[in-house]
Amino acid sequence: MNLNGKYSWGILLTFVLLASVMLYIFPFINIITGTTNITAEKFFYSRIAIWLVLAITFLYSFFIEKHSFLLWKNKKYSVLFYIGAVVCLYFICAIGGALLNGVIFLITHEKISDKLIQLQSIFKNNYFLIIFTCLTAGVVEEVLMRGYIQPRIEKIYNSPVLGVMISAILFGILHSTYGTIGQVVGPFFIGIVFAVFYKLYSNIKIIIICHFLFDFVSLMVMNFIDIKHLSAF
Repeated sequence: MNLNGKYSWGILLTFVLLASVMLYIFPFINIITGTTNITAEKFFYSRIAIWLVLAITFLYSFFIEKHSFLLWKNKKYSVLFYIGAVVCLYFICAIGGALLNGVIFLITHEKISDKLIQLQSIFKNNYFLIIFTCLTAGVVEEVLMRGYIQPRIEKIYNSPVLGVMISAILFGILHSTYGTIGQVVGPFFIGIVFAVFYKLYSNIKIIIICHFLFDFVSLMVMNFIDIKHLSAF
């Protein structure tokens, strides 16, 4: 098998594992525990499972591809660039995502995700879980979706546009487990923003920080304000 073939199987493996965790980790934990309610402990274990996907992908890259996990060398920038880039990316994602959700709400009158409403209670004043969840999303999702998948798609098809679009589409699909259109379109938009930035500046750390910050602010808002009053957000 040539290197592009190995890249293709690696992309498929990574996406299937992530999708399986998103879809089946709670039913699996429920079978083990014999309970059906979502608890903070169960959610913590579900995030551990996501870290395991990162570990498996890393091992695949090391033993099967026998190539660098990150195909694009991480470029160094000044502290001011980091701060400016994170702030700009955050507001682009926040404002763009809010506008998209607003449009979707006007068209479909879509309600808040039932899953998000369930999750709000387990995050309430649980700052360790909030930070660990945001760290997991920031590190694992960006390292896998942007750091691992995007460059390999670009290399396979020799197309930066496909690298950006396909990685963003997969990112959106992974969030479909929340059960709403907004929870797919929003991440798809954010996926495009992050993927374009990563292609232009080749710095995974900046988008990890921004992803962490975006989720952290969102969960902290959920912690203090009833999510039912934040439909556009």
